[in-house]
Amino acid sequence: MRAIAEIRIGTSGWRYPPWRGVFYPPKLPQRRELEYLSRRMNAVEINGSFYSLQRPERYRAWFDETPADFLFAVKGGRFITHMKQLRGVETALANFYASGVLALGAKLGPFLWQLPPRLAFDPARLEDFFALLPRTTTEAAQLAAKHDDKVTIPYLEAVEKMPLRHALEVRHPSFAEPAAKRLLEEHRIALVVADTAGKWPFLEDQTADFAYVRLHGDEELYVSGYCGEVLRKWARKIRAWHDDGRRDVHVYFDNDVKVEAPRNAECLADLLGVAPGTGQ
Repeated sequence: MRAIAEIRIGTSGWRYPPWRGVFYPPKLPQRRELEYLSRRMNAVEINGSFYSLQRPERYRAWFDETPADFLFAVKGGRFITHMKQLRGVETALANFYASGVLALGAKLGPFLWQLPPRLAFDPARLEDFFALLPRTTTEAAQLAAKHDDKVTIPYLEAVEKMPLRHALEVRHPSFAEPAAKRLLEEHRIALVVADTAGKWPFLEDQTADFAYVRLHGDEELYVSGYCGEVLRKWARKIRAWHDDGRRDVHVYFDNDVKVEAPRNAECLADLLGVAPGTGQ
């Protein structure tokens, strides 16, 4: 079992054309971008899994390209969160877990479930969804075995039994109700602290044994960066949530448009003394 009290800082995704020749060195082959990023920070959020089911060979390649101490957060599919809106999703979840996420092995971090802005707090709907979520890699493999023919090459192996964590990013103001916090606490689901330049609710309640932070842009969504003083403010918050080693904290920058995300991630890591991947 991975030791607790880690701080993980990275970006949401890594394959962005504007980053080439700016964050990534000129002439770096696209296939080596993850390898390069993983030596500059200690985690990344996979967001391609939100748009479509990935394949086992991709997850295996991502595992092979990154250091042993690197970690991947994995974003759950929009078919589950946005199209099905969490209802009747057992088969869809089985397909998601059969698509290859378990091939990340010991590098598998928390799962992020991002809800659409129209989806209000609905305790019954959330209870049903939370009951389906696997809490160990063994449970995930068992769920994956229920996949349908949308997954032609399933990956159903859990190399070792590891705990799995889940985080929920909400975008409807009704989630500010105390009942929402209590429900997330009961099910040990982390409420994502999402900075969205004021577009969606900003909630900082800590509802699990880890914190999950997504920084989408300080003043303009997906575009603006975080200046020195603002980053120092976030560093103070992260230290408080980390609480001298009692809570893991995951932080992912999603302000990718002007190449701010990797710059901000490295700067925040420096402020907090978080080392990048070792390459070992």
